[in-house]
Amino acid sequence: MTTNYLSPSAILGSVAIVLAATTTSFAAATDYEFQLVETHVSQGPEATVAARLIDKRTEKPVPDAVIFTTRMDMAPEGMEAMTTPVEPLPSPEPGVYTFKTNLSMEGGWRFKLAAKVQGETDTVQGELVLQATP
Repeated sequence: MTTNYLSPSAILGSVAIVLAATTTSFAAATDYEFQLVETHVSQGPEATVAARLIDKRTEKPVPDAVIFTTRMDMAPEGMEAMTTPVEPLPSPEPGVYTFKTNLSMEGGWRFKLAAKVQGETDTVQGELVLQATP
């Protein structure tokens, strides 16, 4: 009876080939970032806020994300409980997400967003601070 043994280097080489063939590169939610298009927005009931979603690895905009949570409040002014509705508007360009809101007071407003990016399992979240000006 003949027994064949593989050398340790042959085993490690085989394992390395299998791992290389099965390894997939995944992005994380931290690879994406929301950025305000304009940091100063006109105060009033028809205020328009635009945010760009960027893939930080490529610096390119991310189109077709599904934004499922938005919140606008005055946390920067110490009034987190003061919120206002946010309504999505058509996108003017790929990767830019536009919203209508009522910025009833001058000052700092916090805009929180949560989105799903196609092909990613994690939720991308953003917290942007803008200034409502007269």
